[in-house]
Amino acid sequence: MISTAESRYNQWVREHYRFLLRSAWALTGSRALAEDVVQDCFTSAWRHRDQLRDASLARAWLFQIMRRHALRHLLPQQPLQYSADDPAHDVPAPPSPIDDRLDVVKALARIAPIHREVLVLYYFDDMSTAQMAEALDIAPGTVLSRLARARDALKAALGPAPAAGASVIPLRKASR
Repeated sequence: MISTAESRYNQWVREHYRFLLRSAWALTGSRALAEDVVQDCFTSAWRHRDQLRDASLARAWLFQIMRRHALRHLLPQQPLQYSADDPAHDVPAPPSPIDDRLDVVKALARIAPIHREVLVLYYFDDMSTAQMAEALDIAPGTVLSRLARARDALKAALGPAPAAGASVIPLRKASR
């Protein structure tokens, strides 16, 4: 028979695994390392499950745990290394609209983790600034300033402005 704690843990894994994996992948630049980080995150979450006081904050709590594990796995100033199983790996391909998206993924790998994480949370995980503030344990105003700096860093990492008529990926959140 499954205990209530095990049931809650299994629910966390079902509900948050993909979110945590995407976020860890963006922070580390490696799918394999991201999988290790998420596994470590869930192990720590299980070990310290009594510390979560409000079940509605599970996503933010798990993100904080995952973030700490991801940052521990990265050495200071360690450049991101993409492996062959990562979709952003440098593989020659015919020009297509997907190339623009891959350029964004590669550019994300070139910016600081503090900038990468706010962009991933905002654009990929569709978090509000209030949710991001909770997940990152910072003030909402700090989230907004980091987001502005992260957009500037991403623009710089993408290189010179595209030529007239070239496709551009907007840095605005799509309305849903």
